[in-house]
Amino acid sequence: MRKTFRRFLPSHETVHTNRWLRPFANSLLHPRLWHLNRHSAAGAVAVGLFCGLIPGPFQMLSAAIVCILARVNLPLALVTTLYSNPLTIVPLYFVAYVIGVVVTGGQASDFVDPPPMDDMALSVWAMELLQWSVGLGKPLVIGLVLLAGALAIAGYFAVRGLYRWHLIRAWRARSMRRERESGG
Repeated sequence: MRKTFRRFLPSHETVHTNRWLRPFANSLLHPRLWHLNRHSAAGAVAVGLFCGLIPGPFQMLSAAIVCILARVNLPLALVTTLYSNPLTIVPLYFVAYVIGVVVTGGQASDFVDPPPMDDMALSVWAMELLQWSVGLGKPLVIGLVLLAGALAIAGYFAVRGLYRWHLIRAWRARSMRRERESGG
């Protein structure tokens, strides 16, 4: 699994020689940002899932900042933020809004349908979607924080569980192979 991910990761030299990243090279070249183990992968997925619900183009930037501070796998966190995209953002925000309404004790009847994409340009639709989000106010903000936190916690423990399952399976396979080789 690690070998697959390593093929897609940039090398240290690539980051170090990139003129845009050069001022941040000391922070970005920290080994824990690029090392993939169960702790860094679980933390990266949690960071990506949490930051993926941040509105606008700040998802990857905020994920990168949190990864640098928490020293978890940077590429995995950046890829994980992509779960929120133009196809999934409206359902995610609707769920967040419903959670916010339940928590704040508001009424869901205040909900206004999101703007349809129809024949609009993506940039126009994105601006209308932003205005729609702002109009939902407090329930949406509270719901987004709670949903992002719940997704981050679930993602963290899911990755830890998957890593554990993978390791146990590998140990058992190795043990069975050793038994076969020893003739027992």
